[in-house]
Amino acid sequence: MTPERIVTIFGTGRAGQADPAYTLALETGRLLASAGFTIANGGYGGTMLAAAKGAAQAGGKVIGVTCSAFKSGKANQYVTREIVTASLDERLDTLIRIGQAYLVLPGGTGTLLELAKVWELKNKGFLKAGKPIILVGAFWGPLVDLVATDDPDSSRYVTLADEPEQAVAQVQESIHQT
Repeated sequence: MTPERIVTIFGTGRAGQADPAYTLALETGRLLASAGFTIANGGYGGTMLAAAKGAAQAGGKVIGVTCSAFKSGKANQYVTREIVTASLDERLDTLIRIGQAYLVLPGGTGTLLELAKVWELKNKGFLKAGKPIILVGAFWGPLVDLVATDDPDSSRYVTLADEPEQAVAQVQESIHQT
């Protein structure tokens, strides 16, 4: 039996179906599942829902890592396996632990927190070298440039991908090398 290959996707819970970030997530989830990856994300709405829907449309599996501290939230209908955590920290740590690669879609402060933690773990050598951090779309480019003004070496730990196809190709290449 082939071991499960899991890609964690970070993104906003606020994107609606008409938002470009939603479409980006839908296509990213579909392409990852078509390539044989299981996706993991926060399991709720917005880009989490879109990526899960795209993966489901391609016959893929979706791990939703939810948080019991969110009283009103339950996993979206496309989640095939739910992992319930007790806190936001545990939720993020779980998403980082189970992922073999990290795709970061546009988002707000929650997504920024996710990116910052995984990036810093990589920057300090606490995250396996073969686990890429790929920023999908142009959204995070200015942040990478800004951080590089203080820490030029840090930008080598993230990769930019203009389109979902490019991001999935980068994931396939990096996971194939490990």
